[in-house]
Amino acid sequence: MGHNTKIIDRDVGRNAQLFARAIADLETPEERYPYLRILVSVIEQAHPEWDELGGKDVQIAGLAHRLSDGALDKDEVAEVARVFEEEG
Repeated sequence: MGHNTKIIDRDVGRNAQLFARAIADLETPEERYPYLRILVSVIEQAHPEWDELGGKDVQIAGLAHRLSDGALDKDEVAEVARVFEEEG
């Protein structure tokens, strides 16, 4: 991803895009899990308005999927977001 690539979500930023792509390169869910928790946290902090809407886990998963250029699995991210929310 070069600097000329459009930023998917300005509230989250380019670093989150780069991070999402790097997470997607990890081979197993176990390897991805701790990094997905960090990404979920970053997205949640950037979009506090999603707390008021239903389906926050689906919204977070959709954004993570887009940030990774489709490389992250939405269901895997949504599950991490649900666990993160339950612990929060």
